[in-house]
Amino acid sequence: MGSFRAVSLCAVVLLQVAVAHASTGGLGAHILPRAPSDSINIPIHTIQSRSPADNTTFGASLSSLSLTSDKQSYFTIITVGGLNFRVDLDTGSADLWLASSACQTNTCKNVPLYPLNHQSSSFAELNGNKTAFKAQYADTTFASGFVARETIGLSTSNLTLANQAFGVVTDSNVSLTDQASGIMGLGFPRLSSISSAVANASSFFATLTAQGLLEYPLFAFSLTRNSSGTLTLGAIDSSIVTNTSNIGWNKVAQFPPFGPGNNVSSYLQWAIPISGIAVNGTQFTPTSTYASIGLTRSLALFDIGSPGIYGPYQDVSRIFAMIDGARLVDAVGGQWALPCDTTVPMSFTFGQRNYSISPTDYIIGSASGNPNLCLSWPLALPPNSDGIDWQIGSAFLRTVYSVFSYGINGKEPPLIGLYPLQNNTNTTETQLASFLSANSATVTTTLPNFILSTPTFTTPPYTLNTSVSVSVGGIVSSGLANSTYSALFAQKTTLTNTSALPTISPSPTVVTIVVTDSAGDVSTTVSFASKAAVTLGLPSSSKSSSFPLGMVLIPFITFVRIMLFAWTC
Repeated sequence: MGSFRAVSLCAVVLLQVAVAHASTGGLGAHILPRAPSDSINIPIHTIQSRSPADNTTFGASLSSLSLTSDKQSYFTIITVGGLNFRVDLDTGSADLWLASSACQTNTCKNVPLYPLNHQSSSFAELNGNKTAFKAQYADTTFASGFVARETIGLSTSNLTLANQAFGVVTDSNVSLTDQASGIMGLGFPRLSSISSAVANASSFFATLTAQGLLEYPLFAFSLTRNSSGTLTLGAIDSSIVTNTSNIGWNKVAQFPPFGPGNNVSSYLQWAIPISGIAVNGTQFTPTSTYASIGLTRSLALFDIGSPGIYGPYQDVSRIFAMIDGARLVDAVGGQWALPCDTTVPMSFTFGQRNYSISPTDYIIGSASGNPNLCLSWPLALPPNSDGIDWQIGSAFLRTVYSVFSYGINGKEPPLIGLYPLQNNTNTTETQLASFLSANSATVTTTLPNFILSTPTFTTPPYTLNTSVSVSVGGIVSSGLANSTYSALFAQKTTLTNTSALPTISPSPTVVTIVVTDSAGDVSTTVSFASKAAVTLGLPSSSKSSSFPLGMVLIPFITFVRIMLFAWTC
């Protein structure tokens, strides 16, 4: 019996308030892994840019992502002090940390470590390495050490920050796979333990936006099932988003302070209201866990650090009640099973738009003990004291291109943009059987041979300060991007000038070569652009690993025709 790391990597801030987003013990599901492709950075090919008022150079980047072999998260490569490291990405936390050579735990032994004895010229101590760092996650794991500063960037990208604060980890039990050395959080500064411990320190992305170094303060993901994806900073990928008017924009919700000492709400999580759920076209309105205290909106956290979809029992049970043959098979883990030939679509409503997912998106895999039944997303969770009811992970995010616009101080709130990637969610039984076969999606588990009743829970007290009013999409004066940015949205959720949104496209990786000889005969060959090998960690270290990237075919291919003519004597 396997288990999912089915929790967000939502860091608990120094106040130690748990923003628990689930533990799915009991009937977990372990899907047979496929080896991930190596993560590479793709140089900028074209970019629509804004005009600087001075000599500042604005940037954008497009980086490749890889799905971890346990299918729990996506990683990319960053440079720290001139060395390359893989980091898992997480929108539910805000700190960047790396396991260091001072960490001797089992989880640190098999990953490339940041070498403290390397004496990097760009490394800078803070308070004699005595400024404590600690990130705690909802699955009870942690990473601790001290805060330091380094030159950090996105591999070959020009987006590099000197003196960027990060966590140098000396003790950790966070499970890392695929030679990843740490986690890069892309959440708001309020989640950061570094920001609360070090003056003028924030996360990598927040620092880029605070210094106005990006074309626009946003990042975006394209995730795929075939172990790959892309991350863009500062612009959206024009090879995927061909019509920006089809992006549905949603304002992010503000959260009250945790205690009585502060009376100002601010942005905490990438969470937006979820206004509707439908099964096979029949819709219902989600029930907010804390509606009794005036929190009538159900909120959904968008979290690339989670593999699936998770919701409250009161909503999830209604979903599966609408699917013939579905039944609860693990009351502790909130797991439902349904007939493997189920073909009905589900949809989630954010803003005024419905986003549908097909059975190939929400079915996890068939149960080995009963191959006619398949485990399914969403999983059900007990109530969370932070008021977030839904957690939307990669099972949904693979069906959309997701844009996280960070907001601008005094001008514009944060927004999440969703661009549908699939027009048809109708699935036949043949297509579904082919999907299950192709993905070897058999889950080793034993289902109960009796009907389980839906459990009931006591709702915990709401953690945050209910005396402070909150809104969705409020304008704030700090904590977001530098006010020198011109707001594209202001208080709207539509773009009047869609062409103003910066775009970026990948460089070609496949070249078609057409050769015509003296006799007029034509031959065609396809050349793959090769990528240099990337060494992770310190090259001379026994714990560093070299991963040749070889010839990589990325999903977004630009074909270039080159005409070569042979000369004859």
